[in-house]
Amino acid sequence: MPYEPPPELATLSLAQIAELVESRKLPPLDSWSPADQGDSEMRIATDGRWFHQGGEIRRPAMVRAFASLLTRDPEGQHWLVTPVQKLSIAVEDAALIAVDVRQDGDALVFRLNTDDLVIAGPDHPIHVRGDADNPAIYLGVRHGTEARLNRSTWAQLAEIALAGDGTSVSSQGLSFPLLPA
Repeated sequence: MPYEPPPELATLSLAQIAELVESRKLPPLDSWSPADQGDSEMRIATDGRWFHQGGEIRRPAMVRAFASLLTRDPEGQHWLVTPVQKLSIAVEDAALIAVDVRQDGDALVFRLNTDDLVIAGPDHPIHVRGDADNPAIYLGVRHGTEARLNRSTWAQLAEIALAGDGTSVSSQGLSFPLLPA
C-alpha cells in the first residue's frame, strides 16, 4: 500500500488534525516485553537522518516504520521494540525533528520529519534545554521519545510567543516557557 503524506498542516482544521492523529494505528509497544535484546547497529544523527551500519536509510517509509517502534527508557537509552526483540539504537540528540508548527485556538500542532502530527499539551509537553545563547526546544512525542524543533519551527514558535507574552506559548491549557531555566 503506497504511503500518502497528510495534507499541508496549514490547510487542516484542529478537528481534522485530531482525526488524523487518532486514525494512526501505532504498535502497542507498552504491551510488548521481548526477552531477546541486542544492538540494532542503527544511529539517528542530530539532523534527524537515520543510519544502519554506517549507511544512510534513505527510504522515508523505512524511517517512519522504525520510528513507530521507537521508545526511550528512563535512563535515556532508545530502543526499537518488536514483540520478539528489543534492539538498542544510538541517538545523538533527539530521535525526531519537528519541522512545522501551527496554532489553532489554544492548541499548537507540530508536524515531525516522519509526517506524524503531535498536539502539544499534557501528554506532549514542550521543554527547553541549553542556555540563553543556545536554547534548544523539544517536544515530547510518545514512549519517552522527543522531537527537537528545527530552526524554522523554532522561529515560528517564537513568533507565536511574541504575539502573547513574549516568553512562553500555551497549548491545551498549559503554558510552556521558551527560555531556558
